[in-house]
Amino acid sequence: MAHTDHQSMRRVLRREIAGTIGLLTDEHDFRAMRRYRSFTFDDHTSYLRQVEALLKTRAAQGSHTAVALFDPEEYAEYCAGTGLDPDASASRARFTAEIATTGPTVPYDGRPLTELVPALVDEAIRQATWEYASTLLARLGPCTTCGEDIGRAAFDRAAGLLARILDTASPGDHHLVCSVTAPPETLVAALHADTDDSGATRLDEAEALEFTTVLALGMATRSPGGLVMRTTQPGARDRVYGWRLRGDGLAPLTEGEVFDAYCTDAESGDLIGPESGVDYCVPPDLGDKGPGKKGHDPRHRH
Repeated sequence: MAHTDHQSMRRVLRREIAGTIGLLTDEHDFRAMRRYRSFTFDDHTSYLRQVEALLKTRAAQGSHTAVALFDPEEYAEYCAGTGLDPDASASRARFTAEIATTGPTVPYDGRPLTELVPALVDEAIRQATWEYASTLLARLGPCTTCGEDIGRAAFDRAAGLLARILDTASPGDHHLVCSVTAPPETLVAALHADTDDSGATRLDEAEALEFTTVLALGMATRSPGGLVMRTTQPGARDRVYGWRLRGDGLAPLTEGEVFDAYCTDAESGDLIGPESGVDYCVPPDLGDKGPGKKGHDPRHRH
């Protein structure tokens, strides 16, 4: 009887343990891991089926599992830096535990891997975008005229503008996209927010941090860019409007400019037919209540 009780308690405890699986999402990374003899999989499709079966089994047992991106190059660097044998399953487990605390992960929620993998890749892109934008902001340093940190001042102003955008939006589901041309590539951040009839706003804090950082970088460096928001309400037409980055602030887009932005293919430049049930609008007046009203011209640093 005592033995059975111990087994039951161990089963309960197993449900209390969270786990992470490092996933090789594409064929290229999978082939890179096959150079290790201890990595016994020889087919990527079969490997993905086995991972998905394991995830389903753990979920059926009541266990929580997160999925992380397993990068073979980062793994090799990690083993070289820590003195671990890369051709050992224990080393792969330690690396997975490491990336679970520092890298992008998504919880397994029963979705098939065909849906989970794109979400994981999007999370990795989001985190990389935030890290890159944060680094560039930090490098701007202090304003030589007043001594205030340019990046911090821009972030505070961007946070204030985002708050004003959400405060002036009508109730509904909001999807915001901010793009900034910051050589060598354009940075894009997206944010989902829900505003209920009482005016309360719900949003993901990590998304909001990335969005604000990208917007701040555009304003601090006075880079070309823009911000567009789409609001969806049950029983009503969708509303789309936006702003372009101008100096250290935002300038409203006209209805025609918003229409052009939404009805032009970003890659080819070809026209796209307008959606039905969508109004392209002029945005509400934001005023200028955000912090850092005057902002900083980065040219003052020279």
